[in-house]
Amino acid sequence: MRDNAHDYFKFELVHECNQARAGILTTPHGIVKTPIFMPVGTNSAVKTLTCDQIVDTGAQIMLSNSYHLYLRAGTKLIKQFGGIHSWMNWHKPVLTDSGGFQVFSLGHLNKIGEDGVEFRDPKDGKKHFISPEISMEIQQDIGADIIMAFDQCAPYPCDYETAKKAMERTHRWLERCFKAKTNPRQALFPIVQGAFFDDLREESAKVISSYDAVGYAIGGVSVGEPSEMKNHLVEFTAPLLPKDKPRYLMGVGTPEDLLDGIKRGIDMFDCVLPTRNARHGSFFTPNGKKNIKNKEFSDDERPLVEGCNCFACRNHSRAYIRHLWRCGESTASTLLSIHNIQFLVEFSQKCREAVISDSFDEFYNEYYNKLLG
Repeated sequence: MRDNAHDYFKFELVHECNQARAGILTTPHGIVKTPIFMPVGTNSAVKTLTCDQIVDTGAQIMLSNSYHLYLRAGTKLIKQFGGIHSWMNWHKPVLTDSGGFQVFSLGHLNKIGEDGVEFRDPKDGKKHFISPEISMEIQQDIGADIIMAFDQCAPYPCDYETAKKAMERTHRWLERCFKAKTNPRQALFPIVQGAFFDDLREESAKVISSYDAVGYAIGGVSVGEPSEMKNHLVEFTAPLLPKDKPRYLMGVGTPEDLLDGIKRGIDMFDCVLPTRNARHGSFFTPNGKKNIKNKEFSDDERPLVEGCNCFACRNHSRAYIRHLWRCGESTASTLLSIHNIQFLVEFSQKCREAVISDSFDEFYNEYYNKLLG
């Protein structure tokens, strides 16, 4: 089945360095230079930041969550305001996830059937139902550029039969998603499932690749499995997907994760960690993660990272940001979030430059050792 979005989306594979790739994804709201990290605005806002601040980080595309927007503020209201771009005043590309992961993670609050998933809002207990068709309606009302298929994510750990049933249901739901999608200015990405079993991953990649989609996603990782297992699954799965389409690794986004994913052929990443870490005082550096709460920064005149061009590093010292943190000022979280997002966005672009210059392997070895040090 062919997605009707090919007139509005284009992916150009610019260069390869072994499995690492550099590309350009063209969307109705602008281009994205891959590999790229996407900050997450769960409720149509990146926590503690304005859209202007996100633009200043160099972010090229943002992710938002259809499950949360469906519950609050309601996707019909967002559609009334002209869609997600007008609603949040962000005029670059937006990707929405289907809500599948959030629904399934509710565990005891959901009931999964062939038609879809019945679940209760954990905040008010109200009962809701999402099917593949409803997921497409929700995401079309939101108006994101890239929307995700409604899938069933198997838990970690799980047995083979559980993983197989979830994968097969994901495939049946995928056909329903494509039939329900009607907006040609949106690209629908299918998702590989299969949990932690190579033969299931291979089967899933084959099935979803039979759909002529704009891009494809690898799901069901970063759900508690060891990093070695995650890297194996990505390394095994990515080459099974069409070479001339973008590959999106869902829910992954530390500097080490970016290096590992790009090395294995991934083009797009997202994660809430940059802002979540910031709200706990952590910030990224080329030499690993640091915490502003540490006493060593109490009179440190240096920026968070020497040479970093983010707003926080251009304007404030570690000592000042630590002072704000100790006083309970929310500005500390804002400054750390700005830094963390810009660090990952710029890091993804440095990886891109290394791919284009055929030096990614050297780049990987140099930075991986420093990040772990």
